[in-house]
Amino acid sequence: MENEQNENQINIELSEEIAEGIFSNLAIITHSNTEFVLDFIRVMPGVPKAKVKSRIILTPEHAKRLLLAMQDNVEKFEAINGKIKTQNENSGFPLNFGGPTAQA
Repeated sequence: MENEQNENQINIELSEEIAEGIFSNLAIITHSNTEFVLDFIRVMPGVPKAKVKSRIILTPEHAKRLLLAMQDNVEKFEAINGKIKTQNENSGFPLNFGGPTAQA
């Protein structure tokens, strides 16, 4: 029984560099009939150009599993911390990040 459990386990290595993570405040999701592409972008105030910081490519099945896992985690987070407030989806993303507009 113990050998069977060990066969189903995956040893995952997390390097120090990857463990630091990459900050993203915009995600763009596209798909084809065989894959989902998630581009994570960092948009900075006052900078007209933004770069993709990370791209993740998933099969449709794994994209669905990620969706369900994210949904489950958001529900658990909100149960402890309260509802997450979001901007009106029709307004796009805020280029001023909700703060005051810069003046010269």
